[in-house]
Amino acid sequence: MSAQPARRRRAFDPAATGALHGLRVVDLSRLVAGNILTKVLADHGAAVIKVEPPEGDSLRAWRIKGISTTWKTLCRNKFSTCLDLRNPAAIAVVKLLVAEAAIFCESFRPGVLEAMGLGPEVLHAINPALVIVRISGWGQDGPYRHKPGFGTLVEGYSGFAAVNGFADREPVLPPMYMADGYAGLYGAATAMIALRHAEATGQGQVIDQSLFDPIHLMMEPQHANFALTGQLKPRTGSRSTNAVPRNAYRTRDGGWVCLSASTQGMTEKLLRSIGRAELIEDPRFRTNADRVRHGTELDTIIAGYIAERTLADTLAHFDAAGVTIGPIMDAGMLAEDRYTAEREAVIEVPDAEMPGGWLPTHGLVPRLSATPGILARPAPGLGEHNAALLRPLLGAEEFDRLSASGVIRAG
Repeated sequence: MSAQPARRRRAFDPAATGALHGLRVVDLSRLVAGNILTKVLADHGAAVIKVEPPEGDSLRAWRIKGISTTWKTLCRNKFSTCLDLRNPAAIAVVKLLVAEAAIFCESFRPGVLEAMGLGPEVLHAINPALVIVRISGWGQDGPYRHKPGFGTLVEGYSGFAAVNGFADREPVLPPMYMADGYAGLYGAATAMIALRHAEATGQGQVIDQSLFDPIHLMMEPQHANFALTGQLKPRTGSRSTNAVPRNAYRTRDGGWVCLSASTQGMTEKLLRSIGRAELIEDPRFRTNADRVRHGTELDTIIAGYIAERTLADTLAHFDAAGVTIGPIMDAGMLAEDRYTAEREAVIEVPDAEMPGGWLPTHGLVPRLSATPGILARPAPGLGEHNAALLRPLLGAEEFDRLSASGVIRAG
């Protein structure tokens, strides 16, 4: 690949405002799903107040070389308060925060919020327009509501792992937080739907956001297909059961490319580009249905052609022919890639803990033309904003009393 431009550096601007400026979010969630949900809101200007326990959000403990990289990347633009929620006085502080909030987010097991004295009926009595997002593994009702709800269990139960991997090997779980990510993004969109209703009617509501629902939704139309055929979708590696050719292929120099020719026209273009135009009329490959039945044979032909060429030559050849192909990138390749640099998919922000003083992280998404999102502040230290947020709310005397008694904790 050609020389690429340097990754773009962006400074934080505490005065920056986004489309959600003035929206207050109280976030009691832990781990990934809730933090992705509120990150989307914070990146677009919402004042997200993390209410953390004395030990901090669990993400703070996920460290690489002593640095909490997951916390830093998922919790930028947020504020942190630290409360001992086992103390009734801390619950009273949460209620004061909720009174001025538009959205409340939590990820406890079902029933825990009620046991804390912060159930939806209590919160809506304080703030009738409040949108309450309840994140759990399996939902607030049903026979599994009290089961542990980590994303790994959901990724297995949803049907995803059963179809992921190769037929002669074990099912493969995703190497990243897929279920949590889907739930966080889905939850952010759903919260804005509920907020639109609340702003129009003054009526808040509860969002039952399980980790299971979004990833299960992505598995469609498996239920309909099974009802029609009585057959389960097999594990096919990188191949598709709907269209062939579609696979990952290795190049002569050890690189990998992904290729998808899922239309008749693209398949014909591909076959011409590898000098095998005669295969267009081959009964094995004439139609997509034929190719699905004879996918291994066609893959062998394509793989043989690509295996004789380097990654750079393969990409250049197929790009010139207009064939839909791309490199399979890793984090090291993406770090030097022109696309991620120019689109600011990866940026660098100031961070004193990182070597060189800069933290590589994702850019601002989604992309809006008029309100493109903000970088107001780095991920906060534990309880960093206790005084700024809670002293005006409680008054100086009460703030000092609760701090001295350990209800409000310093990080």
